[in-house]
Amino acid sequence: MHTHIAHTYNIPHHIHTHTGLPGPTSGCSGAVAPTTRWGTAGRQPSTPSSAPAHVPSSFFCSPDVHFHSCLLYRSLVPLQDLEVLAALQDEDMARGPDSAWRWATLAVLAALGTAVTTTTNPGIVARVTQKGLDYACQQGVVTLQKELEKITIPTFSGSFKIKYLGKGKYCFSSMVIQGFSLPNSQIRPSPGEGLNLAIRNASINIRGKWKARKNFIKLSGKFDLSVEGISILAGLKLGYDPDSGHSTVTCSSCSSHINAVRIRISGSSLGWLIQLFHKRIESSLQNAMTSKICEVVTSTVSSKLQPYFETLPVTTKLDKVAGVDYSLVAPPRATADNLDGLLKGEFFSLAHRSPPPFAPPPMALPADHDRMVYLGISEYFFNTAGFVYQEAGALNLTLRDDMIPKESKFRLTTKFFGTLIPQVAKMFPDMQMQLFIWASLPPKLTVNASGLDLIFVLDTQAFAILPNSSLDPLFLLEMNLNLSVLLGAKSDRLIGELRLDNLQLPHSPLFAADIFQDLGFA
Repeated sequence: MHTHIAHTYNIPHHIHTHTGLPGPTSGCSGAVAPTTRWGTAGRQPSTPSSAPAHVPSSFFCSPDVHFHSCLLYRSLVPLQDLEVLAALQDEDMARGPDSAWRWATLAVLAALGTAVTTTTNPGIVARVTQKGLDYACQQGVVTLQKELEKITIPTFSGSFKIKYLGKGKYCFSSMVIQGFSLPNSQIRPSPGEGLNLAIRNASINIRGKWKARKNFIKLSGKFDLSVEGISILAGLKLGYDPDSGHSTVTCSSCSSHINAVRIRISGSSLGWLIQLFHKRIESSLQNAMTSKICEVVTSTVSSKLQPYFETLPVTTKLDKVAGVDYSLVAPPRATADNLDGLLKGEFFSLAHRSPPPFAPPPMALPADHDRMVYLGISEYFFNTAGFVYQEAGALNLTLRDDMIPKESKFRLTTKFFGTLIPQVAKMFPDMQMQLFIWASLPPKLTVNASGLDLIFVLDTQAFAILPNSSLDPLFLLEMNLNLSVLLGAKSDRLIGELRLDNLQLPHSPLFAADIFQDLGFA
């Protein structure tokens, strides 16, 4: 800053400052001078052309008015896509008659400028590619065909008019679907929306009974109905419920078309009478079915599909200690090639659920579409598991000599340890030993390009097992254990190599460190 500035300002780290503050006869660096002066009687101050229209020009320094200092605030966060600029003059502003509202407005601008929009990263990303959607569509068609066989089609009735004979009534009932064909159906992701369902050139064959009546004349028989060239285009908007984490679905758009409806009448010697007006019946059926298709699709999505989504579990219990939360943290994300489900992927305690003291890192899946489904698991998923089980005291192990393979040279006896620590054998001759190992801190896993890094902080308490089966403590061993797992793929198998990178004994007795050095672990 220039040496003539007499005041010192504590500038927040998120505010940009200009080091070249103006002198008494210069304007603010970076600000456009207003065309009128402050305090001029009978004039309204105008707004500089470079400033937003709703920002008063009194926030900007005038080159014709002397100020001891001038400070430019620039918000790092755009407010309604506009950059808010405000110049704060120290002494004159404090003395001005309208200083109160100026200070208040600046306080609001500063608060808005420092606002941060937070987003929740997923712990698991489940990606379904177009291949996966195609497979799901094929399986869905098979299921749909089975379900259609169970559908009861409502009775369809109407009236007809024949020249010279007058009006009559007809009714089609007991309709059963005999065949259903979907030669061209597809589900595609719709960017920013969800999914698009397209059915083209579908056909349905229906068989049922008919009857007609004209005064005292009653006719009845059977019919075969063929609906051809059915096309349905429906948009499914996918979202999520932030309270429950369930997926939501609505039918955002729908259009349908039927090329033709044909009826073949049989079963009556007077069936020719029906043939006189069957074209009108076909047209009436076609119009009625076309108008009903989208109504049925929309109703099915809201009354069947959405309730089904609401019943899907978003948590599961693993054991007496922990469960896994795989609810959605954001709406499913659709691109031109795939659909991503952004799942929380978090272990939680069944006894006392609380958020972990760390957040999931950003995660990006590779741009690969050769497989049907991709599953990305963040290190956050595993670290929450370690946190929950360590907090519950479940990460512990009791090790006795009978648990060690007989062919091993390492024995959990005071005689074996006496070769390394003579006082152990002297104080507790020819006794069995027991080690109690527990994690004093949650284990930490880090994922890198080559594999995994694991950090364990373990405490080990050694005991001598007395003749009466009671335990007498020998020593406490503290260990910081760093492991790395190098991962690779061979044929269709995942292979790995475990390495001990570092073993530290920060606060353990010297003789305990000697033990591990002699055993080749440190």
